Amino acid sequence: MALAPEEIERYARHLVLAEVGGPGQARLKAARVMVVGAGGLGAPLIQYLAAAGIGTIGIVDDDTVSLSNLQRQVIHGTPDLGRPKVESAADAVARLNPHVTVVPHPFRITPDNAVDLIAGYDLVADGSDNFATRYAVSDACFHARRPLVTAALGRFDGTLTTIRAHETGPGSTPNPTYRCLFPNPPPPGSVPACAEAGVLGALAGVMGSLMAMEVIRAVAEFGEPLVGRLLMVDARSMRFETLSYGWDPDNPLNGASAE
Repeated sequence: MALAPEEIERYARHLVLAEVGGPGQARLKAARVMVVGAGGLGAPLIQYLAAAGIGTIGIVDDDTVSLSNLQRQVIHGTPDLGRPKVESAADAVARLNPHVTVVPHPFRITPDNAVDLIAGYDLVADGSDNFATRYAVSDACFHARRPLVTAALGRFDGTLTTIRAHETGPGSTPNPTYRCLFPNPPPPGSVPACAEAGVLGALAGVMGSLMAMEVIRAVAEFGEPLVGRLLMVDARSMRFETLSYGWDPDNPLNGASAE
């Protein structure tokens, strides 16, 4: 996919990177990425995907902008209060990069609509804030055979991994699913919501930016993905650690007894 002269200037710092270059930037322009959630994680993620030149960004979110969002959801502003987040985010992308197309999906993703929705995109980045959505999205990505970049926030900590469970790893062993890492969601009420526990605003920026890095790396095809590795960030000690995890033959998606 050819770049216009204005795009060549816009993406000049990418084009001089040997790992990206013209071919990688063309892949970014051709890519269709779906972002689940335009909140704390989705806000910086969407901004950096747009700045990088991802051609089409689908945004799934059924919420509206509230004042308490603005401490961390930096794609929205005070004039956006009460607006649907997908609309506010789309306007921000248009200001940042007119070469990017935004497809708003102003509803909640569920097990009933996830597979059909995800099938229209090349890759999914999940920044949702609840376990029901995370499991619905990860299961649907497996069935739709789409890569998934998924992250989560705590009060002062965050996690990030990439799931490519529709593919195999070394020795033809299936890649792990999200359910290999987290077999079951925690009991209801055992993990306090952001409104109850709080969250450090800048941490959302760090984790959302790391999500964008993982998406861009996957699309432009350079580096080593976080497949089978969980990146854990502790903002209190500024410590980054990586936990390795593998395929669980008992998982219900691509386990030994799965049909």
